[in-house]
Amino acid sequence: MDSESLRIVDQLRRAFTGDAWHGPSVRESLDGIAAEQAHHRALPEAHTVWEMVLHMNSWVSVAFESIRGAPMPQLDAWPEDWPAVEDTSEPAWAAAKQHLHQSGERLTEAIQEFADANLQNVVPGRTYDFYFLFHGIVQHSLYHAGQIVLLKRAISSQS
Repeated sequence: MDSESLRIVDQLRRAFTGDAWHGPSVRESLDGIAAEQAHHRALPEAHTVWEMVLHMNSWVSVAFESIRGAPMPQLDAWPEDWPAVEDTSEPAWAAAKQHLHQSGERLTEAIQEFADANLQNVVPGRTYDFYFLFHGIVQHSLYHAGQIVLLKRAISSQS
């Protein structure tokens, strides 16, 4: 694996689907969580698991769009940073998880085609480059996967 883009792809796939050194991937973290649990606010000041899934999907999606030239949104004016959960049904929960996984794979495929020479290009709407963005998406996803694991334990202990 001589390409830095391919190394990032490997890390992003591990973050989303498994075989990560650190522990559970995003997919593994979400396994076994029902819609009711995903919507349950285990800690008063914390986001729910469902909110985190929508939030992660927002960032994975804007990272993908930035590759296509769309400027990254400014946080103070971006309601999609933490989208509201509108439908709390099991089908809606399954769709939210599926959408996150599909968005993650779509970004992975795009990075796989991303030339290493372009990693130093500045991300539209930001002052940092694509190398920083792509690694940031991996880190951000794993950060929330860890939070999900903790919330999952808290929800289980409250049941």
